[in-house]
Amino acid sequence: MNHSKKGEGAARPRVMSGIRVTGPAHIGNFFGAIRNWIDLQNHYECYFGVMDWHGMTTKFTESSMMNEWTRDLMADLVAWGVDVEKSVLYVQSQVPETLELLMILSNIAPLGALERVTTWKDAIEEAKATDTYNLGRFAYPVLQTADIALFRGTVVPVGKDQVAHLELCREIVRKFNRIYKGALPEPDPLLTETPLVVGTDGRKMSKSYGNVLHLTEERSTLEKIVKKMMTDPQRVRRNDPGNPEVCPVYSYHKLFTGDEERQTIEVGCRSAGIGCGDCKAILVARIEERQAQPRERKKELLNNKGALDSIISKGNARAREEAQKTLSDVRAWMRWR
Repeated sequence: MNHSKKGEGAARPRVMSGIRVTGPAHIGNFFGAIRNWIDLQNHYECYFGVMDWHGMTTKFTESSMMNEWTRDLMADLVAWGVDVEKSVLYVQSQVPETLELLMILSNIAPLGALERVTTWKDAIEEAKATDTYNLGRFAYPVLQTADIALFRGTVVPVGKDQVAHLELCREIVRKFNRIYKGALPEPDPLLTETPLVVGTDGRKMSKSYGNVLHLTEERSTLEKIVKKMMTDPQRVRRNDPGNPEVCPVYSYHKLFTGDEERQTIEVGCRSAGIGCGDCKAILVARIEERQAQPRERKKELLNNKGALDSIISKGNARAREEAQKTLSDVRAWMRWR
C-alpha cells in the first residue's frame, strides 16, 4: 500500500472505516479490513468502528448475541494490532449521534439511487427468503454515510469493486452541503489491497455457508477445519498431479505462506511430489505461527473484563466527543435546535 507523506506538523487525512458485527471475526475480515487498519493507523488519523447497528440489519433475531460478538471483535482487533492510542476504536451503537445524523441524511438521500445500489439489487431475493427485506438493510448506505460524515472522514479504505458504493455517500454529502451551506468533507476512496478469501469449501466465505475460518481458532480446531478443506477436485489419488490454482488450500497458502515455500508447494502439487495431506499440514503450521500470539492476547483481554471494558469505554468517549462537535455544526448549518 502506498501512502503519501505529509510535512512535519501537517494535519493528517482522516480515515473512517468499520467492520459489521455478525459473529466472530474470520480471516476474510482480517485480510479485507483489519490488516489494512493496522497499517493505516501509522499514516492517518483513524476512526475505526465496530458496527453493531449495521449487523442488526440482518441479525435482528440474534440481538441477544450482539454484545458478546461486539466484545469478541473488539478483543480481536486489539489483539491483532489495532493500537487504541493511535486510533479511535469505538462501538457504533454507543455513539447515539450516529442515529440523529442518519435521520437528517435520510431526508435528503435520493430514493432512486438507493434502489440502484448493486449490493441491494443483488441481494433482494436472498433478503426476501431470509426475512431481511427491511428498511434497515435498504437504508444501509445512508447509515454508512452518517458513520463517515459524523467523524468528517476524508478518506475511506475500499477495494476497487467498492468505489462506486462510496459515490452515493459523496452524493448525499454534496446535497447536504448545497442545501445547508455546510462543510462536511466529501470522502475520497483510499484503494487498499483486499485479496479474495474463499471459504473452506471453495465458495464465497459466508457464515451462512458454515465455511469460515475464524481469526483466532484453537490449534486443535484449526487442524480439524483444514483437514476437511476442499482441494483440487480432479486430484483423486495421491500420485495424481494437481492444479493449485483451483485448490482452496493453496489459496490460503497465498495468504499465510512465504513465497519460497509456497513455490515449492506449487511445484510439488503439480508433479504429485507432495500429497494434499502434506499441503494441509504445512498450512496449519503457517496459520498457527501467525495467530498464536494474537490468540493468547485475545484470551487475556476477554478474561480481564475490566481491561477490555476500559478500552471500549475510552474509545466510545473519544468518538462521542468528536461526534458531538460535528452534530453541533450540522445543527448550526441547518439553523435547527
